[in-house]
Amino acid sequence: MLRILIVEDDYLIAEMVRDALSDGGFEPEVVGSGQEALHLLDDGGTYCALVTDINLRGDYTGWQVAQRARELSTDLPVIYMTGAAADEWASRGVPNSVLLNKPFAPAQVVTAVSQLLNHTTPPND
Repeated sequence: MLRILIVEDDYLIAEMVRDALSDGGFEPEVVGSGQEALHLLDDGGTYCALVTDINLRGDYTGWQVAQRARELSTDLPVIYMTGAAADEWASRGVPNSVLLNKPFAPAQVVTAVSQLLNHTTPPND
């Protein structure tokens, strides 16, 4: 099963993304903060993609989570979600990532993950 880490502090959006990815055949794991995401990544969590909000509550942003994820796995697909930080994507986003502006349709996140995965090799579980 293709595990996807979702980092989103808005419960309704997190559930929408989780349900969409689950319906799309993925195994989503949702956390509500950048700190939780970094803990999972640093503890060796293996994911085939990262879907993260940019503006998270707490000490870490989605930019920082994606940067750390890419340090651990250089070709990990990253999908950013934002309602306010899209103009920073070109300068702060990791290469070969996708940005979804909120609000977006559930199918858009599945499409974005699938397109990025078609250009990378999933990790071995």
